[in-house]
Amino acid sequence: MPSKKAPAQTAYLAGKWLPSDQATLDAWLEKIMAKAEKDTGDLLPVVQDLKTLIETDAKAYMFFTQMFDDVPSGRKKSPTGKMQVRDYEHMLRLFNTIMTHAPEFNESGLVGFPFNAILDWSMANIGGWGGFLDEKIDAHLRAMLNEWGVFLQSPESASVLNDDPKTGWFGADAQKAMPTFVDDFICDPSLPHHGFRSWDDFFTRRFREGVRPIAEPDNDAIVVNACESAPYRVAEGVKLRDRFWIKAQPYALQFMLDNDPYVDHFVGGTVYQAFLSALSYHRWHAPVSGRVVKTRVVNGTYYSETLAEGLDPSGPNESQGYIAEVATRGLIFIEADNPDIGLMCFVGIGMSEVSTCDITVFQGQHVKKGDQIGMFHFGGSTHCLVFAPDVSIEFNLHGQTPGLDSSNILVNAHIATVGPRKPK
Repeated sequence: MPSKKAPAQTAYLAGKWLPSDQATLDAWLEKIMAKAEKDTGDLLPVVQDLKTLIETDAKAYMFFTQMFDDVPSGRKKSPTGKMQVRDYEHMLRLFNTIMTHAPEFNESGLVGFPFNAILDWSMANIGGWGGFLDEKIDAHLRAMLNEWGVFLQSPESASVLNDDPKTGWFGADAQKAMPTFVDDFICDPSLPHHGFRSWDDFFTRRFREGVRPIAEPDNDAIVVNACESAPYRVAEGVKLRDRFWIKAQPYALQFMLDNDPYVDHFVGGTVYQAFLSALSYHRWHAPVSGRVVKTRVVNGTYYSETLAEGLDPSGPNESQGYIAEVATRGLIFIEADNPDIGLMCFVGIGMSEVSTCDITVFQGQHVKKGDQIGMFHFGGSTHCLVFAPDVSIEFNLHGQTPGLDSSNILVNAHIATVGPRKPK
């Protein structure tokens, strides 16, 4: 059944943080490579630390050698005949270059995740699969991405928030892509960079009051969309453990919730997953009213994708079910005011460099439906809502079929209706 377009949504499709046009990605890589060729100085300390790990740890050396050796021959050169990412030393030089760059706007294809773009084809082979599951490697990637995050929060990173007609985030091309930006988001066009202090400040921008009204705020039977996101999957009867790495990517609650004592409450229940694109609003809002029972951030992987999907040109786009078990994620357990919902869980899941899960609520706090509960820093990602097996829930996907071709449903919009609890 083909997906239908819903009226109450925006046009950002699931998984659109790398260009669909390979030539655009190749052109971006060539531009970064040209800058890297001129950079003959020392690596930044956090990049040098990763280099030291690769060259002193047997497993890391093997993985980073294999992941580039095993890139398909057809992906080793760009359409202009130039080599792409050659080896781990070339990768490190490219990392070093982009550590002090914020992504520019590009009408023909946004390279929203630059580290992901550099690793794109090396992620989908045995070396990449093994390497990006290694805890030592993940620790060094985390340190590097955190350092990049510091740059993206600095005033220097705001330089791309300009009115250049092609590359500026307030230029003519960007205004065509986001025509209602000034009306939708809190900003001041009379100030430099519209008042945004940094790139991160721009990407964690807030809606103006009333732009995203809360669906039936006093009706506790209505669940609202926790993120501005495109529906990816609805799964029922979810198991405690399952083979989440196979092509079907079934959910495995024990690993999604990181062996939390509450996991047994959800076995056999329902999981709803949806994707936030690089142009989406990035803050999380409470899907229900209730008391925050527990919050946790689980450190995990950044560039691991399931081999069962083969070569994913926007990896890990096609691995969203898989990364729900292994990627960095934030867990927020809420005991809903509506007893027919009871305990539910919001799971914010990092994808690639968008893995800073910033939880802004605390244990014991009462939240109202639509209240902010956290955010992703920089770009898009994916998230899940998890419900117990005796919750009678009917989803409203606004005329769409979940999948990679779905489009954003507005945050705070009606996403599900809950009826009386099922008999046990």
